[in-house]
Amino acid sequence: MNKNIVIVAGEPYSVFLELLFKSIKLKKIKKPFLLICSKKLLISQMKNLNYNFKINTINKNNLSDIKLLKNYINVLDIKLNFKKAFDKITPNSSKYIENCFIEGLKIINNGAAKILINGPISKKHFLKKRFLGITEYIAKKTNKNGKEVMLIYNKKLSVSPITTHLPLQDVRKNISTKKIIQNVLTINSFFLNKLKRKPKFAITGLNPHCETSKKISEEKEIIIPAIKKLKKKKININGPFPADTLFLKSNIKKFNIVIGMYHDQVLTPIKTLHEFEAINVTLGLPFLRMTPDHGPNSTMLGKNKSNPTSLIELFKFLNQIRDN
Repeated sequence: MNKNIVIVAGEPYSVFLELLFKSIKLKKIKKPFLLICSKKLLISQMKNLNYNFKINTINKNNLSDIKLLKNYINVLDIKLNFKKAFDKITPNSSKYIENCFIEGLKIINNGAAKILINGPISKKHFLKKRFLGITEYIAKKTNKNGKEVMLIYNKKLSVSPITTHLPLQDVRKNISTKKIIQNVLTINSFFLNKLKRKPKFAITGLNPHCETSKKISEEKEIIIPAIKKLKKKKININGPFPADTLFLKSNIKKFNIVIGMYHDQVLTPIKTLHEFEAINVTLGLPFLRMTPDHGPNSTMLGKNKSNPTSLIELFKFLNQIRDN
């Protein structure tokens, strides 16, 4: 299997390239990679931030046999019209971002790479309400929509929401026993086969304290049946637990994965506990897709003060799984 790494830089006016430069300088990236972005923007930001790396330009006409050089930034140039190295995020970059993803997925589909990393993207402008997030966008582009699983990974504790970027009023109608089982089995397989670790799952309820005064109880009708079926499949899973106490030290130490019903129910505690030491992994695709767990952070553009920890953790994680 070809294990080349493709990096789609994403939003052009984000701190991602700064974090990439810092990671390279700290020698945290051990393998050559192909960066898909504007070469002109790359050079411009590099110059403004006082970095100096050698660049190797990849020929677009020979993407099935990519030769990546060590100690270089191997770049596939995507044209972008811009005036300043650091500017405000606008809808004008949407076509550029789309073109970057098109080329990245083309390389994946050609078999020249099996790992896709993307930098942060402004969902407001790029997705335009067509998709809930980049996770769903990539799943649709690879004909795996509905199979994608968001995993926020940290070696000590990982979390996964059953629903992602949904308004709270829509969560209930988008969770199901089938969806819970599918997500848990996908994560279980990944941990066993790629990380060589035994998953210990905890699952939250939907309602506060797993209780409701309404006639319909999501815990009884959806979550508990999923747990019972998963236990029959020999999955180590327990719950449902109230989300407000599950993450207490005495409780959470029993588990290494928490399945939640909605985005902030599990992402708020994981970011509180581990801050930037977590990465976003999409499972259920024909390839492994990852992104550092931070946004474009345009307020920090050009200041050279952003924290590269999440991107560094991503490459540490990549080194763990590449040989398995």
